[in-house]
Amino acid sequence: MTFMADHRSFEDLVAEGAAVPTEGWDFSWFEGRASEARPSWGYARSAGERLARAEAALDIQTGGGEVLDFALSRAEPDRPRLIAATEGWPPNVAKATALLRPRGAVVVAAPDDAPLPFADGVFDLVLSRHPVHPHWEEIARVLRPGGTYFAQHVGPASVFELVEYFLGPQPEAVRSGRDPERERAAAQAAGLEVVDLRAERLRMEFHDIAAVVHFLRKVVWMVPGFTVEAYEPRLRALHERIEKEGPFVTHSARHLFDVRKPSH
Repeated sequence: MTFMADHRSFEDLVAEGAAVPTEGWDFSWFEGRASEARPSWGYARSAGERLARAEAALDIQTGGGEVLDFALSRAEPDRPRLIAATEGWPPNVAKATALLRPRGAVVVAAPDDAPLPFADGVFDLVLSRHPVHPHWEEIARVLRPGGTYFAQHVGPASVFELVEYFLGPQPEAVRSGRDPERERAAAQAAGLEVVDLRAERLRMEFHDIAAVVHFLRKVVWMVPGFTVEAYEPRLRALHERIEKEGPFVTHSARHLFDVRKPSH
């Protein structure tokens, strides 16, 4: 894909990035102005294959439901008899409900850090794409014996070139958070078997400052409390850098979990 530099003024680009709605996990607005390499395992496609074999499925922290909707479209006509999803942010709950209801899925409003609002052993498949924190004990509780947790997590120091541009060098404890091996140990401590765990770092590029502004508004935990006003000098300097040197390059971290609850 060829990207054309956008030479509008700093003020115009920032205003655009600040105006784009942030609900859901649809990243199509970034097309042509930011890019991210995709993990080799193709999470949404693989989730669709598993949904086609499942009887009862749960998607945790579904966002606007976009990933589950795509996965269910790949599972047709063999979608599960029971499909549920949880989401904690009210605008996303409404968006996910509208998107997933035609697929036969029920969206339940539930805080990300609360116990899952389901009985024990309901689901033979639990999915999640980029959960804030995996609550392994709850995942183990709602899975049937022999059931699977299949998820793509954000890994350590993800997009930290961008984070540290705005916040400065981060402590090692912050950089090493979301470590896949620690998560493996936590899953095993909850009585789950880790069948497969893969990790990749992937190139990301931001081609204009509007994309940076929209990304930091959308993925709010990257630079907590981000506003254009608070970071205007750094944004302006980054705009000038992109204009002079080309895209700002950073790297995302992703890992894939395939986890099983023992049958006995």
